[in-house]
Amino acid sequence: MARPGRRGGGKGGLACYGRGMTLQGKTLFISGASRGIGLAIALRAAKDGANVVIAAKTAEPHPKLAGTIYTAAEEIEAAGGKALPLVVDIRHEDQIWLAVQKAVETFGGIDILVNNASAISLTGTLQTQLKKYDLMHQVNTRGTFACSQACIPFLAKASNPHILNLSPPLSMNPKWFKNHVAYTMAKYGMSMCVLGMSPELAPKGIAVNALWPKTTIATAAVEMLGGDAMMGASRKPEIMADAAHAILTKPSREVTGNFFIDEDVLRAEGLTDADLEKYSVTPGGRLLPDYFVD
Repeated sequence: MARPGRRGGGKGGLACYGRGMTLQGKTLFISGASRGIGLAIALRAAKDGANVVIAAKTAEPHPKLAGTIYTAAEEIEAAGGKALPLVVDIRHEDQIWLAVQKAVETFGGIDILVNNASAISLTGTLQTQLKKYDLMHQVNTRGTFACSQACIPFLAKASNPHILNLSPPLSMNPKWFKNHVAYTMAKYGMSMCVLGMSPELAPKGIAVNALWPKTTIATAAVEMLGGDAMMGASRKPEIMADAAHAILTKPSREVTGNFFIDEDVLRAEGLTDADLEKYSVTPGGRLLPDYFVD
């Protein structure tokens, strides 16, 4: 049976040890960190005094989406961290490698990689344009693989290295495929990286885990999918940030190969129903379960 906080196989569940550990002085390379969950994870690390590499595409304000790599950098530094904003489209490996080299030159290494950048299109087979199919696979699966490949040589030199993919637990339940098979394949590709890289990188001491929300999270993507109603039935991105922090401060040789769910992680840290209520956009309101959570 999976331990609390685990879905699927892995080496070590998330036990309640290591409390009080921080990310002070650690360098995080986070894809898609200009807004949403990626930015929330960056800000939580910044509170500890971490260095954050913001690897994202948005350098100019978007008409519909708030935040750029530069506004994110300002928030990170205001929170107590150091920021390195870099324009990176993870579909292009040359941009990834240049960003990784710049990160190492600036901060002296990389301790943590968070594969957060993702593209979504919840469309059926006939409704999914191939350019959308390609985008999802290039960003989600290929981008995760490429960022990992570029960071691994430097992670191997770190004292407590982690890779964290924001991707779901793997399930062969057809309901997660039938209405959006292209998106499911692209997200599951990220999770398959966890499945394969965790045992591959274990001898190097690099932890590779996945984290996924139990409920929908109030981000721009959710707002576009479901409007105010879905946003009101969601939790704030901070729940994912706090769960990620709990994982990334654990010993990398003891916690790897897991498919964590945010709420389970925080319950393992001792949070109660009352504690979790602070993450709700609408306190006391109903919560919508996210995709891929059986």
